[in-house]
Amino acid sequence: MKERENQVTYTAANTYLSLNDLTAKTRNIWLVFHGIGYLSRYFLTHFRELDPEENYVIAPQAPSKYYLNNEYKHVGASWLTREQTAMEIDNVLNYVDAVYKAEPLPPHCSLLVFGYSQGVSVALRWVARSKIRCQHLVLYAGGIPNELRAQDFDFLQKNVKITLMAGDRDEFLDEGRWMQETKKATALFGERAEIKRFSGGHEIQKQLLKELLP
Repeated sequence: MKERENQVTYTAANTYLSLNDLTAKTRNIWLVFHGIGYLSRYFLTHFRELDPEENYVIAPQAPSKYYLNNEYKHVGASWLTREQTAMEIDNVLNYVDAVYKAEPLPPHCSLLVFGYSQGVSVALRWVARSKIRCQHLVLYAGGIPNELRAQDFDFLQKNVKITLMAGDRDEFLDEGRWMQETKKATALFGERAEIKRFSGGHEIQKQLLKELLP
């Protein structure tokens, strides 16, 4: 008996959330990618202390949802796994492209692309593939994909800010792993990469979000 793995293409739908209103007073647009185990509506709570008049936040939703802790009560989601990764990357990035096209981004606003934990890999791959001209790229407590190269980001203007940050007690980024990620960031972005190691664990600290504002 022969076993074959086949593939089909089909149309799928997914949600995303936004926070605050996009108006003439909006100065900053955040496109934020949550970590594994999150839903976008819970991830957005980290951004509620930003000035609502000046900050508009868009939170895509990872498509692969599952029950947490085997209790069948709380739902989380994942962007990618090691299973069929290349195909899933295409699916996820096509979805993010659709979210981006659905949101009219005024030219007077600054675009901050923010990835947290697993969301870092999605944010970086999306910016690289879709040539997103953001003003600030924030890589918060996550890993940089190994396949990315400096030339993938040649399109970025020289004044684009790049911030790599994580807590000094992050259980997923010990000192050895942190050194690897800082080397990757420097290889991709050179001196533009600002490296921040704050006091804390694998967590988003809301006061640090305010410090990222232009």
